[in-house]
Amino acid sequence: MLRIQLRFPVDLQYFNGEKTEKATPKKKQDARKKGQVAKSSDLSPAFAITSIFTLLYVFGSSMLDSFERILRETLTTYLLWDVNQENLGVIVSQIGFEAIKIVGPIFGFAIVVALAVNYMQVGVNFTTEPLMLKLDKINPIQGAKRIFSMRTIVELLKSILKISAGIYVAYTILWSAKDTLIKLSLTSVEDVLAFTGDEVVKLGLFIGILLLILAVSDYVYQRYEYEKSLRMSKQDIKDEYKKSEGDPLIKSKIKQRQRQMAMQRMMQELPKADVVITNPTHFSVAIRYEAGAMSAPTVIAKGQDYIALKIREIAKKNRIVIMENKPLARALYSQVEIGQQIPEEMFKAVAEVLAYVYKLQGKVK
Repeated sequence: MLRIQLRFPVDLQYFNGEKTEKATPKKKQDARKKGQVAKSSDLSPAFAITSIFTLLYVFGSSMLDSFERILRETLTTYLLWDVNQENLGVIVSQIGFEAIKIVGPIFGFAIVVALAVNYMQVGVNFTTEPLMLKLDKINPIQGAKRIFSMRTIVELLKSILKISAGIYVAYTILWSAKDTLIKLSLTSVEDVLAFTGDEVVKLGLFIGILLLILAVSDYVYQRYEYEKSLRMSKQDIKDEYKKSEGDPLIKSKIKQRQRQMAMQRMMQELPKADVVITNPTHFSVAIRYEAGAMSAPTVIAKGQDYIALKIREIAKKNRIVIMENKPLARALYSQVEIGQQIPEEMFKAVAEVLAYVYKLQGKVK
């Protein structure tokens, strides 16, 4: 039997597309535009309920006094008024105004807290993508899959846990006050209201704190599920990079074409050179100087190895002087780009070369 043993590590992700990589910023941004964010729907209500009963715990006594004053005013004054349209309007407006003074700040504060918590989770994100009609939402097969999905089961377990925990907290608080409940019939109305208010606030605080703990846990779970749903395979990351940055193969072809065009322009300018300084085989640098138009000699072409050979061939065809100067050729190639003037420290060496060339050609520049 022929056995083949792989001698190199193989990353199976490239074959099965396993999503093990964290989502890129672009993937998260695209998901956010579609309304997909890490959010717990229980967190805002939990904070709102806790804040409401916290305020009731702090300002409950003054609110109860205001309520008793309204009740006393109703029993001692309003009941003695004649029932007509004008009196009913005054009664409703006065009682409504006092009621708003009592409960308005609390509910206003609860709304602000809920909005702040929602902003901390999601931030500002206006999108109509979730409202758009999608065929898979009315697909019965997909609907059945959503009904029996793991997320649905988790949500059901969460609801059962919240209801059970709430019932247990209510039972515990009421059971601890059972002795007082039995004696309520023997106490005054004021004591009954005070006891009822205290127990309601206590029950609300405990349930609010319980919901808050469950909501924070749910947010951690939702965050985990969100990150998991956005995971990408290495191939996904490569495809995204290609879309955003362009295909590397196409980019390399563009760069190759740009180099070819630059080479053609350089070779077209080469016949205008005054001299070509060589290494003699590894480097070739073509220099041009025009006294009226240039403040210093300029490199119009340069190359190494094969390109250096082509520069020398074109120079020979155009009867351009070729001079061997190893250190100068190497320095010009490494320090001066095409189209740049030679630096000041090379003036003397290049001037000597040009003077020699002009002497050979019988020119004076």
